[in-house]
Amino acid sequence: MQSNQPTTWRRVLGCIAVTIGLAGCDTVVDDTVYMKMGHDLDRSTPVHKAMVHMADRLHELSDGSVQLEVYSNGQLGSERELIELLQIGSLAMTKVSASPMESFVPEMKVFSLPYVFRDHEHFWNFLDSDAGIKMLQSGADVGLRGLGYYDAGSRSFYTVNKQVETPEDLAGMKIRVQESQTSMAMVRSLGGSPTPVSWGELYTALSQGVVDGAENNPPSFFISKHYEVAKFYSLNEHTYVPDVVLISNYVWNSLDEQQQAWLQQAMDESVTYQKQLWAEATEHALEEVQKAGVEVVYPDKTPFMERVEPMHEELRGEPVYELLQQIKSM
Repeated sequence: MQSNQPTTWRRVLGCIAVTIGLAGCDTVVDDTVYMKMGHDLDRSTPVHKAMVHMADRLHELSDGSVQLEVYSNGQLGSERELIELLQIGSLAMTKVSASPMESFVPEMKVFSLPYVFRDHEHFWNFLDSDAGIKMLQSGADVGLRGLGYYDAGSRSFYTVNKQVETPEDLAGMKIRVQESQTSMAMVRSLGGSPTPVSWGELYTALSQGVVDGAENNPPSFFISKHYEVAKFYSLNEHTYVPDVVLISNYVWNSLDEQQQAWLQQAMDESVTYQKQLWAEATEHALEEVQKAGVEVVYPDKTPFMERVEPMHEELRGEPVYELLQQIKSM
């Protein structure tokens, strides 16, 4: 007889997560509002430090009447579980990548498409525009109101045996990608062979030749120690995918206008702080990997952009296509 133990344990863990959320989410004690924020990143990351900065500023702005506790390292659940807790109002806030948000806000698919943004400045011009803010808040219909974007840099190729300076260099190469149809289509368009591998297994996959390379931002390339086996890094910057800070719509609506204003101000200030930390982390990562013998190049992006243009045209007729054209014209 097949055991139902895994299912049982998932249910138990789910109940525990909900209970944890209910125990401290948007609780009012002696006129003080206590909120919890969970995420799955390490405490050393710029994103976690920015969240702590937000919590500190919220405490200062509200004179301690609104307090935010930040839980890191998946203590309150996985990214998907945290989103679900927000939707039912059992957790106040979280941070997720824009990629899984496609399921709730279809327009966010635009961030997974290659070469939508010309550079970092173009990327932030859009995020700060009316269209970017509207997209951020449009998840409120499914219980997920966006408060702000955090910088997660740009993703580029790093490889084991040779440098990638043109799309032709990717021919026949097995490139690790996330479990994303858009990411796999991009690598195919550029001539490579997309190979999904979990993040935790990627170091071994690179060192054993299961894949010839991968793609990610400089801080991730450095922190993961993938530079120990992948000695070529091509900063072709094919995608810019931001992190999104979310608040449960139930919790947001339970705050009065002044409390909402304090929270939004603290969020906005934390964005400025996080962008500074991210820039410093990126510079440090590139310096360190080059000291370790990694060859870093900045290839001409034009040939890469031309190869993926059909991916953009395939979206003609879909709502995201209009957004895509709007971004390109900015």
